[in-house]
Amino acid sequence: MTKRTVAVGGGIAVAAALVGGGVAVAGGVEPGERGSLDYTQAQADRATEAALAATHGGKANSVELDDENGAVWEVEVTRTDGMTVDVRLDADYAVVVIEGDSEDEPGETGGDD
Repeated sequence: MTKRTVAVGGGIAVAAALVGGGVAVAGGVEPGERGSLDYTQAQADRATEAALAATHGGKANSVELDDENGAVWEVEVTRTDGMTVDVRLDADYAVVVIEGDSEDEPGETGGDD
């Protein structure tokens, strides 16, 4: 491999890391399933913003398309109290449901807080 090829490849990796903004998008999707390649970073950012507003802050861990409970988006958020929840949003980024991320964390249900 030439130095130029290595430099270009390294530059692409750095650019991809910066564009990601610290929030993972779902990967490894099986054929026929919806996945991270089906939406733009701007859409993922909007879903993240809506989820963080619904949980009154915290840290978004991942964003993916979803089809449970009539939702379009699922954003995993660790709230400021340390509890991790899945925020499910509709196509207009409105909250469908907020659920605990595990059986130990019952979370909340319903739309508007």
